[in-house]
Amino acid sequence: MNLYGRHFLTLRDFTASEIEYLLDLSAKLKEMKKKRIAHRYLEGYQIALLFEKTSTRTRCAFEVAAHDLGMDCTYLDPASSQMGKKESIADTARVLGRMFDGIEYRGFEQAKVEELARYAGVPVWNGLTNEYHPTQMLADMLTIREHIGELKGKKLVYMGDARYNMGNSLMIVCAKLGLNFVACTHPDYFPGSELVAYCQEEAEKSGGSVTLTDQVTAVSGADVIYTDVWVSMGEPSRVWKERIEALSPYKVTSQIMQMAGEQAIFMHCLPAFHDLNTETAKEIHEQFGLSELEVADDVFEGEQSVVFDEAENRMHTIKAVLLATLQSNGEL
Repeated sequence: MNLYGRHFLTLRDFTASEIEYLLDLSAKLKEMKKKRIAHRYLEGYQIALLFEKTSTRTRCAFEVAAHDLGMDCTYLDPASSQMGKKESIADTARVLGRMFDGIEYRGFEQAKVEELARYAGVPVWNGLTNEYHPTQMLADMLTIREHIGELKGKKLVYMGDARYNMGNSLMIVCAKLGLNFVACTHPDYFPGSELVAYCQEEAEKSGGSVTLTDQVTAVSGADVIYTDVWVSMGEPSRVWKERIEALSPYKVTSQIMQMAGEQAIFMHCLPAFHDLNTETAKEIHEQFGLSELEVADDVFEGEQSVVFDEAENRMHTIKAVLLATLQSNGEL
């Protein structure tokens, strides 16, 4: 398996075998990290982290992964880069590609990271766009594998707004790896028809399935219940009322987890609105009188929740992507 020089923009570009290879590599690197075995395989390399959307997990995961591998990294937030303002994406890519061995981008349109990849001349990694979140998918699949074993044949139910990066990407990775993916939400929030058709074709090859439903009874027998925030970063605040009205039936509660069964784990890519301990949650509470949104606090903090294992695995899986795409043999 050789992923040297490859971009990591969406899992549509990767085969099931390549994804499984990255998961195996992630597990090896995680074991080395836990045992404090040095793995500075990319000593002397330098990467750029280009952020148009802020993040806790993505930035820290890339920075720690890079340092563990012996690399230096430069963080560029919106105020630190002229990309899209005084300098085009293509020109930015060609400049950074001359100075760095790879570029991570976290921002808005998928078209931006695709354009960076066309012009950079070095590997480009998608840390999140509106459409896709591939690094999160590796962390999610590694977490599922650690907690419930073999991925193939498992049932994952995604509840909430399934139209954007998380719903799209979970549907793709499940279809490729043979999981049974269910989008359980209001029909207005189903993934796009073109991507659904693509994933159904992939699922036929892998032995998985893709189901879209507005019936919460679909959670019965699920191995994984997954949700995300109902309004993404960068969206206007006026959409909160619409989302709350449409998606409240799909809030993950203890009743939902009981319906799924005691074998089910709860996952969330974070941050989560499960209490009133954030400024945004307090604003929502003042406006709508809600103390929780997409997930109940007793579920988030409950025994079936694996959200912090999932968050940690961002680092291990991102490390695998960096190593596999920057080292010529991609092996330990």
